[in-house]
This record gives sequence, C-alpha cells and structure tokens, in this order.
Amino acid sequence: MDFSIIIPVFNEDESLRELVANIKRAFANNKKSYEIIFIDDGSTDRSFEILKQIEHVNKNIKVYSFRKNLGKSPALMLGFQKSTGRFIVTLDADLQDDPTNIMPLYQRLTKSKLDLVAGWRKQRKDSLFKVATSKIFNKIVSIMFGVKLHDLNSGLKLYRSETAKELRIYGGMHRFIPIIAADLGFNVGEKDILHHARKYGVSKYKFTKIFTDIPDLITIYFITKYNRRPLHFFGKIGGLLFSVGLITLLYLFYLRLAGERIGDRPLLLFGILLVLVGMQITLTGLVADLIVNKNDSDKDYYPMKYESEN
Repeated sequence: MDFSIIIPVFNEDESLRELVANIKRAFANNKKSYEIIFIDDGSTDRSFEILKQIEHVNKNIKVYSFRKNLGKSPALMLGFQKSTGRFIVTLDADLQDDPTNIMPLYQRLTKSKLDLVAGWRKQRKDSLFKVATSKIFNKIVSIMFGVKLHDLNSGLKLYRSETAKELRIYGGMHRFIPIIAADLGFNVGEKDILHHARKYGVSKYKFTKIFTDIPDLITIYFITKYNRRPLHFFGKIGGLLFSVGLITLLYLFYLRLAGERIGDRPLLLFGILLVLVGMQITLTGLVADLIVNKNDSDKDYYPMKYESEN
C-alpha cells in the first residue's frame, strides 16, 4: 500500500460523499494505491451512518467510530495505528483542503528527503480573525521552537509511515505535530497548498480555543525542552531563589557583624524562606530526573534512524 489517508470526522455528514469522490479523482491519473481511514469522533449527526454506507461499497475504505467525542489527537493516533501505507496523509473532512494537494506534497517530501511535509494554506479562505490569530500563533511558535513553518495547524500533512507511527500525541497536541516530529529528529518541511472556503456546515473553531492553545503551547515547550532533563528546569528556578535568599542572608549577617539587630527584620524571614523554597524546588527536579531516567531505562526507547539487521 502506497498511501493511507486518515480523516478525522466530527459532524461532517454533508461533505463525506463529495470528499471520497474528490480523493478518487485525485488518484485517478496515477498508479499509486491508497486506503482511506475514517475516524468518526463521536459525531451526533448522520456522519457515522453515511460512513458505513460508503465503506460498504468501497473495499479500500475503513471506518472506526468512538463512542463519544475524544478530540482530534486520539482520532489521529488511532489512524496512525491502523494505517498500512508507506506514506500517511492526514486530511480534514470539511472539503477545505483539496486532495489534489497530496501528490505535490509527496513530490516535495521525496525530492527534499523530508520525513514530514505540512501543507501551507498560503491563500487561506477563512475569516479574517481566524487567519490573523493563526499567523500570530505560528510566528510565536516558530520563534520559541526554531521550526520555520508558516502553518503548523494545517490539517493536511504527509508523513513517512515510520514518522507518524513514532508520534505520541494527546489533548491539543495535534496542533504541534511538526514541532514534536522535529524534536524527535525528523526532517520537517512545508509546501503551499490550494485551500477552499467551507462549503457545508460551520467551523468548529471557537474564540475560546485561544485560551486552550496557551496551556497546550506551554505543555509542548516543557515536553520538548525538559522532558528528559527536568532538573535543568527546576534547578534554574530553585538555584535562582536559593541564590537570592543566600545573598539576602549574607547581607543581614554583615549587618549583624556591624552591630545592628536583625532578629526583628522581615527580610530575615524572607531570606530563609527563599533558601528553603529554592532547595525544595531543586530537590523536586532531582526526583523528577530520577523518575524520568528510571522510566527511560524500563522502556529502552530511543528515536532510532537506523537499526542493523545483522
């Protein structure tokens, strides 16, 4: 199997038949084999019913359905597990990303020897607010992580199978897949794609999503920067507090040698508190480091690029 096309679905009953027809047309002029894996994410409309009908008349279509809405990350993870293709495509079900973009992404991936190519919606057909917030978000993330991409959250991505199957995502981490892949040592790039306005239904994007993106961004930052070395993070904070507290106490000790009373000074209590808190935070980091190292030795997991078969 050449391509596995993974499509998470949540209340997109109007677009599903047209989407399948578009995918068939996109592959009609090449000899690449493909399968379509639909993940129904607890839809409350007729999406699952329509998907079962589509599956019944198409042998290369697989359908899986969650009992309730779990989110895009679990849907993608299940799709990665069930895929059999050498290359994996993730595609939204809303018809905004054109399946004809798949082959240009494939050519970009193979020619540039990349492991993941993200679609760049250069001429994005969404609301001005959505486009503006997305640009700001992408700029901030690019600066924080050093991954120079214009459209991290594009639903259309092409992966080598081994890349997708090594990803571990949950919650809102699907928005940071290129960041996670790059942190694992994979080569990540992008290709501009054709983008359409939404044809059916309404966007799932809500203003409140901004407030969930921030915690997810913080989570990804700590996972990529300090996942295997938590002491580096806790040690910096603990060391800073300890140093400030120690300097404060040394200053008070100097005053005491000069004959001044320091027992009734609030600064004394403040200095002692900083020293104790600094030590406690540093010890917390040390314990976290020991736990991480213990878990790593239990799992024997390393992001391998090649393993000898001899």
